[in-house]
Amino acid sequence: MGLLDQLGQLANQFKTGQATDDEVHSTYDRVAHELPQGELSNGITHVFNSPETPPFEQMLSNLFNNSNPTQKAGLLNQILRALGPNAGQLLAQAGLGGLAANVASGGENVQVTPQQAQQVSPQDVQVLAQKAATKNPTIVDQAASFYAQHPTLVKSIGAGALALLMSRMSRRA
Repeated sequence: MGLLDQLGQLANQFKTGQATDDEVHSTYDRVAHELPQGELSNGITHVFNSPETPPFEQMLSNLFNNSNPTQKAGLLNQILRALGPNAGQLLAQAGLGGLAANVASGGENVQVTPQQAQQVSPQDVQVLAQKAATKNPTIVDQAASFYAQHPTLVKSIGAGALALLMSRMSRRA
């Protein structure tokens, strides 16, 4: 039995309660670094859009919370680009005046620094991600692509979402 077959089998076992979170995480660790990044990104997009998982903005907020400062800044920069020219106004409404001023002065080329990103709460990211997804649905694909570059961090979306991800990857082979 090939590795991708094992992924599908493990995902089914998890759905029926026959696989533990630890088994899902360890299997994901084995395959995440072997898969092409594009394939992992497509799988993450599927999980973000699935009715079987929490809402996209909730999962993104959790990923943000578990990210290092550089990763947090990278994600925030993607969200701000997705929000477009009204990003500063939306940041100010979310109580992120410091970032709002930075966006207003930086125009399209704004770059949130890791230090600034550390001041943003996961709850703020959840609100911003929801607004970004409404305004520009491609943010889901962009966030999936971003986190496919950080496969270890993807484990923080939860074992159920990982099992769905692995099931999706096993069917794509």
